[in-house]
Formats: sequence, C-alpha cells, structure tokens
Amino acid sequence: MLLIRSLLFQFFFFGSVAVASLTVVLCWPLGHRMRFAVARAWGASMLAAGRWICGLHYVVEGQENIPRVPSVILIKHSTVFETYAQLVFFPIQTWVLKRELKWIPIFGWGLALMKPIAINRGAGHSAVMQVIEQGRARLAEGIWVTVFPEGTRVAPGKTKKYGVSGAALAREAGVKIVPVAHNAGDLWPRRGIIKKPGLIRFVIGPPIDASAQAPRETNLIVQGWIESKMREISDGYANG
Repeated sequence: MLLIRSLLFQFFFFGSVAVASLTVVLCWPLGHRMRFAVARAWGASMLAAGRWICGLHYVVEGQENIPRVPSVILIKHSTVFETYAQLVFFPIQTWVLKRELKWIPIFGWGLALMKPIAINRGAGHSAVMQVIEQGRARLAEGIWVTVFPEGTRVAPGKTKKYGVSGAALAREAGVKIVPVAHNAGDLWPRRGIIKKPGLIRFVIGPPIDASAQAPRETNLIVQGWIESKMREISDGYANG
C-alpha cells in the first residue's frame, strides 16, 4: 500500500508540474506576480496531495523570523518537498539554479518566466558575480532570492561545503539571510520512490546579518545553525 500511495503521488507530481508550467507560460502577459501566484497554488496543491495521499504532514516553525523586507533564503536541499513548500511559506521569490533546468520542455519554459538566476555551475567566480548582480536586481524588485547552498540534494546526516554566492549576495545587497532546516529527507529519500508517512518540521531560523563579517565566515554561521537544527529535528523524529 505504501508503494501504491507513493506512485500515485509521483503521478500527481509529474502531471501537476506539466499543468502548472503550461499555465505559467499562458500567464506570460499578466506579469510576474500572477505567474508566481500560479506557482504558489501548485505548491499548495502538492502539500495537500502529500498529506492526503502519503500522510506527509508538516508544521512550519519560526514564521515570526521572516523579515518584512526581501531577503536571501538559504535552505537545506534534501528532497523535492522544500522546493514547493517554500513557494507557500515565503513571500514572492525566485531561485538560484543550474541553467540546464531551463532546457526541459514545458517545465523549463515556465521556469524561465519566473525570473530565476540560472547559473553555469562550472563558471566559478563569474557565477558568483552573476548571482550578486541579478540577485540585487531581484531584491530591488521586491522578490526574495532562494539559494540551496550545497548546490545539490544531500542525504540526511550529510553535508557539503556551502557555496559562497548566497552570503555574498546578502552582503552586497545589504539584506539578511534567513536559514531554513527541515527533516523531509527522513521521510522522502532523495533517490527513492517511497514516501513514509510522518511529520515534516520546516524550521525557519532567526535572520543572520551578512554585513558583520566576510561571506565565508557568514557561511560558517549559517551552516552551523542549519546543520545543528537538522540534527535536532531528525533526532526528534527518530525518537518520536
């Protein structure tokens, strides 16, 4: 039964992505806010589907930590859950992502209309400068910027070096960093189909001032908070 539920959810995911992406494309003349509203509605449908089909319940903690002005979100990336959940939990936003995602038919067309910062991962320093330049423009428009600092999905209990672009953007733009940890990976293995029922804790941390130190030092602060919170909520789930 668990496999059947997981497969049903997977079918819903692929079908809903296609419908939402095509709708975003059709909303092209209506502006970015309308397109984001479509994306947010899709995110809400995914949360509902995960809850009803797979028993993926969730709780959002720390919403009082969300600044009133556009900021940079640094979020742990372990599943697909956080990619759609953040659409619902945070204000209007865009994302730093690998440029290849824009090349996917239908999905990539819609994604390209969401003002993403699409980088070449192998570009090194020039990619960081692209994030700073385009990220400042997005923030000035009132659009939050999300960065997955490890650059790829990471299994629970693991971590990789945090890329510097998010911290550098926050420093150059004079905005705060909002760190996010969650335990979705405990229920949704990154290379598996099975979604185990349970409670996902999506924890939004206190804003971090990126102007008080160099970006690499800021990264250590952000990583320290995220990884310690990851251990706390994963242990809490395992012991619960």
